[in-house]
Amino acid sequence: MAIRLVAIDLDDTLLCDDFTISKRTLAAVRMARESGVKITLATGRMPGSARPYAEQLGLDVPVINYHGAMIQNALSREVLYRRVIPVNLAVEIVEFLHKQELYVQVYLGDRVFTRELNQCSDIYKRIASVRIEQRDLLQLLKEEPEGVEKMLVISEEYQLNSLADILNQRHGGLLHIAKSKPMFLELTEITVNKGVALASLAELYGISREEVMAIGDSYNDIEMIEYAGLGVAMGNARSEVQTKADVITGTNQEEGVAQALERYVLHL
Repeated sequence: MAIRLVAIDLDDTLLCDDFTISKRTLAAVRMARESGVKITLATGRMPGSARPYAEQLGLDVPVINYHGAMIQNALSREVLYRRVIPVNLAVEIVEFLHKQELYVQVYLGDRVFTRELNQCSDIYKRIASVRIEQRDLLQLLKEEPEGVEKMLVISEEYQLNSLADILNQRHGGLLHIAKSKPMFLELTEITVNKGVALASLAELYGISREEVMAIGDSYNDIEMIEYAGLGVAMGNARSEVQTKADVITGTNQEEGVAQALERYVLHL
């Protein structure tokens, strides 16, 4: 069955290590779009961080942000779907993380906040190219009646592995917890993941699961890789991700996204 919808992760998938899209990949996306295939991004990034890439690719399909906590039209910026971590739960998590002296960011709409700007915020800013605002997070949450789209903890991987276990024990029925990078632990509302969001987008366009391809590299891509009729793992993906995929393409430095589009969509 022909592929009609392709969802592509950003970091370490579509993007090279210097956070750019290669000319070959840009050409493959353009050819796929011209042939009638819908292309979208599925990322943990906030809308403002993903938007420049969506515009560069000329995408006219809603983009999956915050792992699926928000689906927003890249051009009109209309929000089609939003799911948040409730305020009371967010406050409890922030209080716990502060006691553990761990760095955390919270995301509201298209803004990101942290208690203290430091080396962790510098790392994130370099990757995401967004402004990080310094605020008292507990006070900020008191002013927010609904909740936050995402929370991000930045630390050493061994610390995050331990933290994930603790948070699963404390809030496992309320949070979706996944690493997007070895040093990034991402927290969203329990029903949020890229697979659910991608399924909603496919339904919106009347596209069957078998006609969907998803490409990713990290743990937070597993659900959409499993959902898609053709799940593609990058050559640089974690081994646990590769075992969930139907096929493995080249690395992000080898233009693995272009390889997958050329082979399975364009049939070049």
